[in-house]
This record gives sequence, C-alpha cells and structure tokens, in this order.
Amino acid sequence: MRSLTLPVLALAAAAAAAVNAQSASGNSSSAATQGGKVVKLCDNQTTVRVPNGTPKTRAAGEKISAALMAQWEAKHPGNTWVSEELQAHTVVPPDDNLRLVGSGQRSTYGSPSLEEVRLWNNETYKFAVYGSTVFHSGAELGSEIAVSCDMCHPNAANTHPETYPKFQPQLGRVVLLRDMINWCIEHPVRGKVLDPDDPKMRALEAYILAQRKGTALDYGKR
Repeated sequence: MRSLTLPVLALAAAAAAAVNAQSASGNSSSAATQGGKVVKLCDNQTTVRVPNGTPKTRAAGEKISAALMAQWEAKHPGNTWVSEELQAHTVVPPDDNLRLVGSGQRSTYGSPSLEEVRLWNNETYKFAVYGSTVFHSGAELGSEIAVSCDMCHPNAANTHPETYPKFQPQLGRVVLLRDMINWCIEHPVRGKVLDPDDPKMRALEAYILAQRKGTALDYGKR
C-alpha cells in the first residue's frame, strides 16, 4: 500500500497544531475540565481534544480527522491505505442485470423488459449515491464538530462490510454493520445515532456495500 500523499500529511500536521491533538490519558470528564471534548477514532484508542468554540465547518472537521489519522499512522507505519482511496466521490455501480432481459426468471420476475431492468439499476444506484451523500456530509450525520465518515474512510475504505456480523471489541458483542456505523456516528463523528430502518442508515449501508462490490463474504473475520 502506498503512503499518504504530501497534502494529506501537511493537513495532518497543521491539524495537530490547530486542535491540540494528543493521546488522551483521561476520559471525557477530564476533557470537560480542560475545556472541550474528546473525540475518538474508530479504533476506540486514538483521541484528540477539540476545544470549545471550534468552528462547525467542514474545514475544521477535516483538521480534527487529519489529527486523528496522523496519530494512527504514526502508530501503524506501513498501513497507509488512505492514499489509494483519495479520489472523487465515485460510487461503484450495481450489476446491470441486462442478462435477464427476455431470457427468463419467469417464475420470480416474469420476463423483465429492458426498461424494467434499467429501472432496477437506476433505483439501486440512486440509493447508493444517497448513501454517499450522507457518508460525505457532517451536516447529514448531525455532527457537532463537522466530521463526516469519509474523512477517516475515503470512498468507504477500511470498513470491511463483508466481515459482518463479527465480535467488535468497541461494543463488547457481536454486531452487524449498522451497529458499527452507529458507533462511529456517535464517537468520531459526534453525530446523532440512527434507527436501524432510518433511510440514512439504509443508504449508508448500501453505499459501503457498493464500494466493496465483488469482495467475497467472510463473516467474523478480523
């Protein structure tokens, strides 16, 4: 895997100074004493303290995320997967199902027309694209600090949806993908936990799964 690009490293360095990034030795109560709040990375170990009054803007959120990632990279040299995913918000398209047109599956779907198959494809793709919109927006996620999922997981990298359900130490139990999404919304993002059937949760799951299209299922893998 390639290393972080120079702009990202520069942003991480600037972020560390901007938000006074440091490994938290205490908990959120000690942060309150110092002023601000402790924000956790998805590993439940890497933290930064965000001062009160930090602007609720995407730029400020990116600095917080970059400070977290700078610490994580320092502790995990050689695991720099981020640069491989720093691209536009590309959403992997679903299967086009064109092979079904006029060919069968009559017992389940009848004999689908080209228009029907295109409708299936378009609606499925729109759903994943909406998930991308939520994934890339601190506002959509209700973040208190303008952090969004993509700041630590560009293009849904390193989310491994194909490995769920599995035991997740952060939650102390076997969880589904949506459980881990909510944990991340609650902690790194500092947003509003979503109901399992919330359209945003369903769309987030669709987007994350779409980005791993073609990956074999391997539930329980760590």
